[in-house]
Amino acid sequence: MKSIDEHIAKDENEILAAKAQGDEGKVRHLEGELQDLKVFKEHHPGDNHDPTSLEMFCENNPESPECRIYDD
Repeated sequence: MKSIDEHIAKDENEILAAKAQGDEGKVRHLEGELQDLKVFKEHHPGDNHDPTSLEMFCENNPESPECRIYDD
């Protein structure tokens, strides 16, 4: 994806398709991802890039060892 807005629109469309197919597992997964994307966008209003899964994870878990940043 080129932007977070593009990713949000894609997930919304995929949720509708998964609901039509009755794939509740996929719907739950996509709804969780969509919620994380919307929170990321809300916390970073000037940033339009599509965040990686690590960026979204660290947004929700900044204390996690994977998300620590060390200064040299």
